[in-house]
Amino acid sequence: MTQQVPSTEPELAGVRNFRDVGGLPTVDGRRVRHGVLFRSGHLAHATEEDAAFLASLGLHTIFDFRNAADHRLEGPDVELPGVRNVNLPLSDPADGAEFWKMVRDGDVDQLRAILDDGQGAARMVTSYRKIVKERTAEHSRVLHALAEDSVPALMHCAAGKDRAGISIAVTLLAVGVERDAIVADYLESNAKHRRYKVHRNGSPATAYTPEVMELLSPLFDARAEYLAAAFGSIEETWGGVDTYLEQGLRLTPQTRERLRARLLD
Repeated sequence: MTQQVPSTEPELAGVRNFRDVGGLPTVDGRRVRHGVLFRSGHLAHATEEDAAFLASLGLHTIFDFRNAADHRLEGPDVELPGVRNVNLPLSDPADGAEFWKMVRDGDVDQLRAILDDGQGAARMVTSYRKIVKERTAEHSRVLHALAEDSVPALMHCAAGKDRAGISIAVTLLAVGVERDAIVADYLESNAKHRRYKVHRNGSPATAYTPEVMELLSPLFDARAEYLAAAFGSIEETWGGVDTYLEQGLRLTPQTRERLRARLLD
């Protein structure tokens, strides 16, 4: 199953990984409406042209899943007139601060110690499972907001891959999008023009060697196994998507129907 991507999809100069989620198919034969749900990396480096394009989308709400450490590193989002900005951090500002400092500053020996032998991928799997299990209040707030009035909406984190990727996946599950289509959309973040620009201190000759980039790749790849871990956490904790939505996210059948009416053709 592949995502239907509009041929006019822009490549923004200062915003990575932007796309409209419209066109994805549901299990009952409907599709996500174009122009109501967007995803991207952070908006802190948006150019004037980028901002003008984003303003043209008629956005109601931007959901920013970055934490305080992200904001210190990248800066605040560009302000768009008339758009509500909601910051819902999906990871603790102090969680992993030393780890990410090592990613930015560490030499190859230090990176081997924290990322080699599958440690990087294992960290990502653990993070995905934890976000689904422990951030139900945040995901509930997003879905209730979308069901009420917060569309068109843009969801983003730093790279638009992990925290935004999980939140988009949860939203798509809630309206009944096919699982394969959700995974295909998630994996679109691996396209070269979408990928997050890795922050490393030091000279390019030592900071971005092939071995260093290989060690870092589990952190900056979108891998199906990561999203599968999030789905697995739903199954193990709640026994299935419907129970997760009802008990974990407090979505009533009526709210789910309003959500589907907002997001689906």
